[in-house]
Amino acid sequence: MEDYGITGAGVDLEITVGVPPERLWDLITAVPRIGEWSPECEEGAWIGSDAPAVREGRRFQGRNRREGRVWTVTCVITEVDRPRTFAWVVLDRDENPDRPSSRWRYELQPGDSPGQTLVRHSFVHGPGQSGLREMIQGNPEIASVILDVRMGELRKHMTETLDAMTRQ
Repeated sequence: MEDYGITGAGVDLEITVGVPPERLWDLITAVPRIGEWSPECEEGAWIGSDAPAVREGRRFQGRNRREGRVWTVTCVITEVDRPRTFAWVVLDRDENPDRPSSRWRYELQPGDSPGQTLVRHSFVHGPGQSGLREMIQGNPEIASVILDVRMGELRKHMTETLDAMTRQ
């Protein structure tokens, strides 16, 4: 089946924020609070234990809303290095972490001034199934437009989320 450039399509942000790395780490790993900041992810919740242990292999769910569509995803944490790196994959229906719907990552470094953090935040679409893939497969004649619009929207939402998060 044709991929239409979906696999590997991504967004990379690099921004300096006025929050120290340790504080920003606490915010980006506060899964149940994501709905306070994100324009798309309405709610996050740890799966399993109530204790929010941030560790590789830990799962969480996110409920998203976009253009009247609501969906829930299961995520698996793939990398934890406090207060530098937090990464996870979004699983598709097959729940194979080696073939995710997408990969997300935060990298944090102290900024040039005290109390600042250089944030690298990225999204990469995986080979797994997703709403974007289904939309493009249903409209292959405008695949590049759909992909460009979605990547632009993700960039905007990632920026808005970081902005809202750092105003805490």
